[in-house]
Amino acid sequence: MATTLNVRITGPLEDFVSENIGANGSYENASEYVRDLIRRDRERVEAERFATLKAELQRAFSAPESDYKPFDPDAFLQRARDRWRG
Repeated sequence: MATTLNVRITGPLEDFVSENIGANGSYENASEYVRDLIRRDRERVEAERFATLKAELQRAFSAPESDYKPFDPDAFLQRARDRWRG
């Protein structure tokens, strides 16, 4: 599905866009330029989310070993069964 957006720019922004499109610019037209800006912004947001997740994981895995408890699958299943039976 394609969405059509109409964006009005004037003054310095219009001049800046004009410098970046056409024969002397990096983009063929304003639509191509805007699509690239949106892609870059999406990549920036995803990179920020990844950095946040990475920091949280680093904090979690840097906890002292005394904070860790070994996983006992049998005990886990027994607790689940006990809760289910209620």
